[in-house]
Amino acid sequence: MTLDFDRLRELRAADPTGISRALAGRRRRDVIQGDGRLFIVAADHPARGAIAVGQNPTAMANRYDLLERMALALSRPGVDGVLGTPDIIDDLAALGLLDDKIIVGSMNRGGLRGASFELDDRYTAYDVPAMVRQGIDFAKTLIRVDLQDEGTAATLAATARAVDAAAAAGLPIMLEPFMSSRVDGKVINDLTANAVILSTAIASGLGNSSAHTWMKLPVVPEMERVMEATTMPTLLLGGDNGDAPDIMYSAWERALALPGVRGLTVGRTLLYPSDGDVAGAVDTAARLVHRNLP
Repeated sequence: MTLDFDRLRELRAADPTGISRALAGRRRRDVIQGDGRLFIVAADHPARGAIAVGQNPTAMANRYDLLERMALALSRPGVDGVLGTPDIIDDLAALGLLDDKIIVGSMNRGGLRGASFELDDRYTAYDVPAMVRQGIDFAKTLIRVDLQDEGTAATLAATARAVDAAAAAGLPIMLEPFMSSRVDGKVINDLTANAVILSTAIASGLGNSSAHTWMKLPVVPEMERVMEATTMPTLLLGGDNGDAPDIMYSAWERALALPGVRGLTVGRTLLYPSDGDVAGAVDTAARLVHRNLP
C-alpha cells in the first residue's frame, strides 16, 4: 500500500486545518453494528514512551513504518477501528484511512514508561470536549493501581472526572485497569485472576455514572471468574506476547466465547508479529472476533 507522506508533511506545515477537515468529512459508522462485536487495532503506545516490541527497543520509533503497518491492518476485513493518541489519529485521518472506522481516543499518556511519576498518569492527550468536537467515537483510559504509590490517587480522581464527562456527552469510555507494583524500579502489572478482578471492581465504581463505561481487560488464567466480576461490555487486550502466537490465539478464542466479551483491542502483537506477516496476524484475530468472516 502506497501512502502519500509528501502530502501529509505539506498538510501539516502549510494547511493544518486540513486535518480537522479530514476528521469532519470522514464517513462514520455506528459503534455497534452487524454481529455486535468489535476488533480495534491499537497504536497509542509511543506517546507513553513505550516504543519497544519484544526484544527490539525501538520497533515503534519509525512513524512512517508504523503508519504503513496501521494502513495495512485497517484495510483488512473485520477490522472495526483504531485506538490512538491525537498524533496517530491525525496522521491516519489526513491519509484518508478512517472512513467507516471507529476512532478510539487515548486520553492519559502522562505516566511515561520508566518515570518516577509513572503512576501519576496525567490526562495529556484527548479530553472529552475535543473528542466530541472532532467526532471521535470512543474514549479510552489506563488505570494502574499501586496501593503503595500515592500517584494512584490522582489517576483515580482524574479518571472519575473523565468518566463523568464521557457519560454527560453520551460518549462510550473504555477503562483499562491493572493492579500494579514496582519491582526493581519497574512498574509490573499483576496478571492473576484475583488481581484483575480487584482492578475491575475498583475501576467499575469510578465516576457518577457507569452507563457508558466499558472494560478493557487482559486475558489471564481463570478468565471465566474475571468476566463474572462485571456486567460491563468488555474488550480483551493483547499485550506484547507474540512469540507463541498459536497459544495466544487459542487463549483469545476461549476468552472471546465468554459472556460479556465483545471483542479485541490489540496493537503491537499484530502490528509487529514475530514472522513479519501483519496481514496474516490481523486476519487471524479478525476471524476470532467476527466468526462469520471467511
